Amino acid sequence: MKKLAVLTFVSLSFLSCKETSKEDTQAILSESNGKINNVSIIIDDNLWNGEIGDSIRKKFAAPVDGLPQEEPLFTLNQYPTKVFEGFVRKSRNIIVVKKGKEAAFVSNTNKFAKPQNIFFISGTDTEDVLNILEEKSAEIIKTIKAAEIIENQIRMKKSLVSDEQLQKKFGISLQIGFGYKYDMVKDNFVWLRKEFTSGYNSILVYQVPIDKVENGGDIITNITTMRDEIGKANIHGTLPNTWMITEAAYAPYLFDVTVAGKKTYLTKGTWELKNDFMAGPFVNYAIKDTKNNRYLILEGFTYNPSKSKRDLVFELEAIIQSVKFLK
Repeated sequence: MKKLAVLTFVSLSFLSCKETSKEDTQAILSESNGKINNVSIIIDDNLWNGEIGDSIRKKFAAPVDGLPQEEPLFTLNQYPTKVFEGFVRKSRNIIVVKKGKEAAFVSNTNKFAKPQNIFFISGTDTEDVLNILEEKSAEIIKTIKAAEIIENQIRMKKSLVSDEQLQKKFGISLQIGFGYKYDMVKDNFVWLRKEFTSGYNSILVYQVPIDKVENGGDIITNITTMRDEIGKANIHGTLPNTWMITEAAYAPYLFDVTVAGKKTYLTKGTWELKNDFMAGPFVNYAIKDTKNNRYLILEGFTYNPSKSKRDLVFELEAIIQSVKFLK
């Protein structure tokens, strides 16, 4: 691979962007636009319809882990470079790809609007661009996902549901968006639910001893067993002898992550109602709280049959990742 120039927070001549005037730099940036998990791809049609476009779609529209039907990681909106102006420049997430005089990767924040992430990729030929995409796509995805979580949280802050019950029972605060209601409250279990026309979103909060998750066995098996026990005790269908379990046909995904500065096991998979036909995706965050000798469990699950579930699950993750420990 040819030498790659990596530049951050600077402009590139290949973008055909005018030099920013002093007045422009002092101007107050307008608010960015765009739906959650949407990315504007600025690339000419001949590149988009070829090998480079295939690589972009493969990386940034890859299937989301844990959903029952394939849905893309991001919704990609392609625009030719000649229309990179006006509302397109104000998109919250932008990736610009163009052939130029050198191989280069540039990341910018809040250049034309705020909040905003822009990534510029150039190469002297197709191989250059493909190599940069291969090298930098994981970094770009991580940055956009983190920013979209924050954007989701900002939108929810405009109208929050009280988390007083969670503060009292679990010593945590949580930014719960408008529309969620307390569906069940027990000593060691809280179920919040938001209903909409085609289904609902749910959040579960409970705690278990550390050895419930760490007992020498397989972590994913332990978490699956734990959530199946919780489902049988608390999450029932309208028909007799029905309760929520982890779908056995597909093994859940397990990730090591950090939430609120604490070690966390993130499990993604599909739930179903035993002896019934309801099912959907879930995300389970098992957060190790050594100070209080427990795993705090924050789980979100969605029921939205025959419709998109990606952004519903993403909303649940934004709520869960807002958790703060108060003791």
